[in-house]
Amino acid sequence: MADNVYKKVEIVGTSSSSIEDAIQTAVRTAAKSLKNLDWFEVVETRGHIENGSVAHYQVVLKLGFRIEQD
Repeated sequence: MADNVYKKVEIVGTSSSSIEDAIQTAVRTAAKSLKNLDWFEVVETRGHIENGSVAHYQVVLKLGFRIEQD
């Protein structure tokens, strides 16, 4: 295994259907502009309530990606 250097960024994914969908949406969207994504960490979960029911999920993620080395 090679020695690697990683960078972490924090993003927030949202979904009206589920926590899992919020995670998938966040990772899929980030992967369009970040190369070498290797892992994610859920650091916070919250949501929005309307009329006594969950209306929206928000998930804060830390994403790790490898820095390319020469």
